[in-house]
Amino acid sequence: MSKEESLQFFSNSISSVIRKNVLFCSAKKPIKEAAILMKQHRCSSILIEQEGKFLGIATDQDFRNKVVAADINNSNPISEIMSYPLISMSEHSSVFEAFIKIMKTGVKHLAVINNENDAIGVITNSDLINAQGKLPFLFIKEINKAATYEEISKKQKQLPQSIYTLINEGAKAQNINNFVTAITDTILEKLIKFAIQKIGQPPVKFAFMVMGSEGRKEQTLKTDQDNAIIFEDVNEKDLESVNSYFLKLGEHVCNMLDQTGYDFCKGNIMAKNPKWCQPFSIWQKYFNKWIYNASPETLLKTSIFFDFRLGYGDISLVNKLRASLFDYLDDRKVFFRYMAENTSHFRVPIGFWGNFIVESKGELKNTFDIKKPMMLVVDFARIYALQNKISATNTMERLKLLYKKKIINESDYNDMSHSYSYMMNLRFINQINRIINEARDPNNYINPKKLSRIDQKTLKEVFKKIEERANLQQEFLTAM
Repeated sequence: MSKEESLQFFSNSISSVIRKNVLFCSAKKPIKEAAILMKQHRCSSILIEQEGKFLGIATDQDFRNKVVAADINNSNPISEIMSYPLISMSEHSSVFEAFIKIMKTGVKHLAVINNENDAIGVITNSDLINAQGKLPFLFIKEINKAATYEEISKKQKQLPQSIYTLINEGAKAQNINNFVTAITDTILEKLIKFAIQKIGQPPVKFAFMVMGSEGRKEQTLKTDQDNAIIFEDVNEKDLESVNSYFLKLGEHVCNMLDQTGYDFCKGNIMAKNPKWCQPFSIWQKYFNKWIYNASPETLLKTSIFFDFRLGYGDISLVNKLRASLFDYLDDRKVFFRYMAENTSHFRVPIGFWGNFIVESKGELKNTFDIKKPMMLVVDFARIYALQNKISATNTMERLKLLYKKKIINESDYNDMSHSYSYMMNLRFINQINRIINEARDPNNYINPKKLSRIDQKTLKEVFKKIEERANLQQEFLTAM
């Protein structure tokens, strides 16, 4: 497959590559009759329907493992051997997103649904693997196979080369972010399982939360840990032992993450810190305090906590915490005003005469930090998402939902999303160049003189757009 064909493959919607001869049957249909249907239509899977809804899917593998090997009577209903629930994706999703979902969930068949939630096709892991050629589809699979964190560390070190391949093949910044996030999530899950295997099963329900760039699914190759543990409330007499277990879990996981290539957080915002390993009620108090006693200074230190999402564990705890957060935010105009004021800490590196403002001395001489103007977009999306009770944490997803809800207009949505994507792409290229071509550690500093004239001009226009929008946001919210 050529690079041009590979680029087209990445960008295509999955509706262009799915098998559109959807085969389905009633949940009550006998296993033998369903198998005959599959043979007649030469399909490796069949969707299972009940009362007009698709419940699950039965595949060749299900027939081998659950019928032949288990010696189940083939007159039993097909629902007895189906895989449930049905894993699906929108027909508007990209092929790359389908690849990530298949790798993360471990399923081999993915149902494709339209706007009416009807299944219009099925896509398999073989379809993706056979269609794309160079896509590093084995990456996540090999991490899942790893037996030690040393194996994971070795695999994680290969990530820059895979990103290099994606960039050269024209993958969008959002797709690269998705890929890095999928790998990080897979590594985290494996390391937590290693830790639990070593110290024993958790005494109560818990959630290992990730925040910051990882919480926003925007990790690059220059990142550190931002994580925490939330566990369900227990009786006072059990609290010490339960807390001790989860601190030990946090210690193991954070240490393994560090040894695997994810540096310790310099601000110590990690699950190994007793402050950030707490029961649900304490986390409620944290957010209550940050919101009702908000100040610009405290919000600077705590803003990354508002990008929390589940890394591993019981999602109900995370959902309950987010519901509490949204309740606390009702009519908290002061909180949003302070958040808006804090955007002034991030400025675009452009001077009065339109020249780039760069570092004047030291190792970073003639460069600027691309992350700072990107934070203007992150803050913009976070503030309006919280204000409108949008649960998404990813910046691009937040912008899209804000546009769909008509909170921002089409022009602002296009300006902000395209600007953010463009800067993220430059950030990845810079980091990859330092790792692959210069054998140096990645950073976020870009030398504008090393950019093409087109990139320099585009970047100045990007900075102008996001600064204008950030200023309007600040004026609006501070006037509340």
